[in-house]
Amino acid sequence: MATARLRIFPRPDDESIQDTDSPGIPIRLADLYPILSQAFRDNYSWLRDLEQDKVLVTPDLYEVVRAFANYRPSA
Repeated sequence: MATARLRIFPRPDDESIQDTDSPGIPIRLADLYPILSQAFRDNYSWLRDLEQDKVLVTPDLYEVVRAFANYRPSA
């Protein structure tokens, strides 16, 4: 069984993060995907705890997700 490797990402010095009106902290999907994928695959409880949380995505990612969700493979 593979050992889980956790990576710590330093908080960027970007001024937009210092803004208290900001809805969250920006993170690249490429950095987030492996963490979420492993948590889902290994059924980590912290991922289930956050299932009802909402995330903000860019409009282009939203369109891709919607199109993918409506995609029906042919038989």
